[in-house]
Amino acid sequence: QVQLVESGGGLVQAGGSLRLSCAASGDTFSSYIMGWFRQAPGKEREFVAAILRNGDSQFADSVKGRLTISGDNAKNMVYLQMNNLKPEDTAVYHCGAARPLYSATYMYPGVYDYWGQGTQVTVSS
Repeated sequence: QVQLVESGGGLVQAGGSLRLSCAASGDTFSSYIMGWFRQAPGKEREFVAAILRNGDSQFADSVKGRLTISGDNAKNMVYLQMNNLKPEDTAVYHCGAARPLYSATYMYPGVYDYWGQGTQVTVSS
């Protein structure tokens, strides 16, 4: 079992920055792919970024160059630094943990075993 708790969301103007945090507990943190997804009202949950088990980072095309993801295994924390935010980034952001058979499936929400409750990010124009 893994418990995930997100924090750091809020209201920010376009062009601003936020840093989201995800605190993980309950199992060996480093054995999971840790991902960030977002879900806007009326839309499906979509992939944002992930740290794979080999340490590589992956990003959705819509956020490349603006977001970075990092992890601290000692603290069981994952961070999502979001810069140059746009109104279309407005959504609830969820942290997820996955141990899929194939790491290349990191972008699919269905392979994630555990989710946090989410943190709201609102970007005003």
